[in-house]
Amino acid sequence: MPRPIFATIHLDSMQHNLAQARTYAPMSKVWAVVKANGYGHGLERAMRGFALADGLALVETEGALQLRQAGWIKPILLLEGFFDAADVPLLAEHNINSAVHNIEQVKMLEYTQLYRPIDVHLKMNTGMNRLGFRPDDYAAAYKRLRAIPGVRNITHMTHFANADELEHPRLTIAEQVRRFQYGAGELAGERSLSNSGGVLHQPDLGDKLSNDWVRPGIMLYGGTPGGRAASDYGLRPTMTLRSEIIGIQELQAGDTVGYGSRFVADGPMTVGVVACGYADGYPRHAPHGTPVIVDGVRTTLVGRVSMDMMTVDLRPIRNPRIGSKVLLWGDGLPIDEVASSAGTIGYELMCALAGRVRVTEGRLGSDG
Repeated sequence: MPRPIFATIHLDSMQHNLAQARTYAPMSKVWAVVKANGYGHGLERAMRGFALADGLALVETEGALQLRQAGWIKPILLLEGFFDAADVPLLAEHNINSAVHNIEQVKMLEYTQLYRPIDVHLKMNTGMNRLGFRPDDYAAAYKRLRAIPGVRNITHMTHFANADELEHPRLTIAEQVRRFQYGAGELAGERSLSNSGGVLHQPDLGDKLSNDWVRPGIMLYGGTPGGRAASDYGLRPTMTLRSEIIGIQELQAGDTVGYGSRFVADGPMTVGVVACGYADGYPRHAPHGTPVIVDGVRTTLVGRVSMDMMTVDLRPIRNPRIGSKVLLWGDGLPIDEVASSAGTIGYELMCALAGRVRVTEGRLGSDG
């Protein structure tokens, strides 16, 4: 028998969350972001779950080619663009859109002859300070791209740093929009501004300026970029991680648990050993008190997470046993809640799911 830990991917929830994104941005086309192996869900599963998206966006050129080989015929966007001039002909051959965020990429396009033109997303740095041309340099970059025979449509793109917070003390979304409008001005082409935070927290953005494309990521997988719970936005979990109790220990006052002996029992207690550790993708830094559900009852993690196992408090559980079912996150325990307890974000937990964890597909609410 295989080790009793498995993740269930809920394609029906992925479809539902995509529909929710459209309700928040009804006038925009949707790039469903599937980078990092579909946020740990599997690239081909993400392709099926977001089959109704207008396009798929990711950062890996090989992932884009994999999507084409799997049968995706709608647009694909490389969010970081191409990394070498040798990649440019591949974009034309497979009809892949590319971000352009630096002058070196512009030069590569100028020097490469393509048998058919490609569409690009010209990125503006409006304060995120990762990728993109600054507003004062943006029009010049656009002019050079527009003069290249191998470039067809140019979409104007930026990325919000703090879209989940309307009045951030250092950089507001209004200031980023102002910079974007200053840099893009009256330049022809569609606009693409909103990530998940922009879609969820700035639903009226499309009323202020054209927002032809949105780029939701984490919300499509049932998480949020901050603030309220995903369920408050009508979002459903798309990944459920389950395991079982594989050992039970009876402790007395003063007994310790796990590496470092960090947890000390304050009295008689029962602890259960769960077949899940950081080599499965569970965060090693998750502290005592991180929520876990055993046989339908909420309890907590105790002791340090090790490579293959973790220990949980079984005192709230009636008649715990070897084989008791353990819910680590997902359907019934929001991944954002677990992540918050561990001092991280749901994105990291999804993306960290290890290859050794069995993955199945099942509808939300089923046993997987």
